Amino acid sequence: MKPVFPYPTLLGDVVCDVVSVRIDGRPLPYTNVSPTERVVALHRSGRTEWEEAVLELRATLPEDELRSGPWQDVTCLAVLTEKATNARTTAPLRLTPDGSRTGSIALTRVSHLRRATLALWVVATVDGTRGRLVGSDEQDWYIDLEEATPVRQREIEIVEVDFRDGPHKWLHQYKESSWIVETSGGMPTVYLNTTAVDGLMEVLSGRGGSPTEKVVREMTASQVAQDAWTAMFHTAAGDLDTDEDGTPVMPSGWRETVLRSMLPDVLPGRQLTDALYEINERRAKGFGWSELQTGIQYAAGRRAQITKKLTHAVRAADRVERSVD
Repeated sequence: MKPVFPYPTLLGDVVCDVVSVRIDGRPLPYTNVSPTERVVALHRSGRTEWEEAVLELRATLPEDELRSGPWQDVTCLAVLTEKATNARTTAPLRLTPDGSRTGSIALTRVSHLRRATLALWVVATVDGTRGRLVGSDEQDWYIDLEEATPVRQREIEIVEVDFRDGPHKWLHQYKESSWIVETSGGMPTVYLNTTAVDGLMEVLSGRGGSPTEKVVREMTASQVAQDAWTAMFHTAAGDLDTDEDGTPVMPSGWRETVLRSMLPDVLPGRQLTDALYEINERRAKGFGWSELQTGIQYAAGRRAQITKKLTHAVRAADRVERSVD
């Protein structure tokens, strides 16, 4: 969803490409850059400990439209952000004789955690007001610090780890939980506790088995999925950016997928733009947010297929009971 601006914006395409990457001054193999997926993978770059990655960028803008339109002082900005660390870096791109815009932006290792987002913005003076956003690349790049392969990763990551004595110290306080959903990074991660319930990991990762094992597997997987959908919705809805008029802007990546999928069930009968505005108003101003929880629970349960899996479980239990009798 694109926000509607009360001033003229660009109709033509704005496109940003990562031309090359250097890690502490050394070139990163271009196999770690995927123009199709629009991802740069920095893990296993040849240097275990590195300090700075510099991305060389080239952008194309609708120059004819810019020249004939009502925009002055046009500036093309590369914007590198990561919500997990609140890091934000901007760099201007210069107009070259061939009509493209080129420049570089630096990613400092100590300022980033997992996955940064690279956006391209075009700002200009419109009707005497400076710094208005008049265009942007519709698809951001991801700069992944933990992946060796430049894949966009659209699925939730599942990690099996010991919460009690494992390597993730922040999980130690949750040692009695069977799983934890973490949504602050570039992609949601479900941490499964290998020591909370004896044999649970074997049941979840197994195939086939007895009717009881199948029921436990399906019900546990559905509960994990419902918790994940709920956590992802709260993160996506609770971290919305707004434009200069206070209108919420649909996020990108998995947050956009979650909101587009769940909002029709959370606030049925509303257009997507209206629903996004309403949840942002309720969250920001504090009224009516608690009333949304029932809708959120319902939407998450639908995607986790809780009712379907529970029906299967009841029928399986009934068959077992009848066979015993």
